[in-house]
Amino acid sequence: MSDKWYPVINYEKCIECGACVEMCPNGVYETETTRPNVIHPEGCIFGCRGCGANCPTEAIEYVGDTGENIVSSCGCGCSCGGDGGSKTGCC
Repeated sequence: MSDKWYPVINYEKCIECGACVEMCPNGVYETETTRPNVIHPEGCIFGCRGCGANCPTEAIEYVGDTGENIVSSCGCGCSCGGDGGSKTGCC
């Protein structure tokens, strides 16, 4: 897991659809609401952009994102097809 990579929500863009909350298997978000509250940033897998890819308003950015395409496996069901066995990223 990563303390150098995690999602940051732009609440001005966010429509609180819950897509990011529902798709993250790593406990990053509070699950009792559709409002994306990041409560465990250390749970985010380095390089995973799965929740951002699912955001219809592009309201999610990442601390530590340099724009580099990091490909590995994360287990979130995003386009990298990862199995959750890597801590190096995806997408």
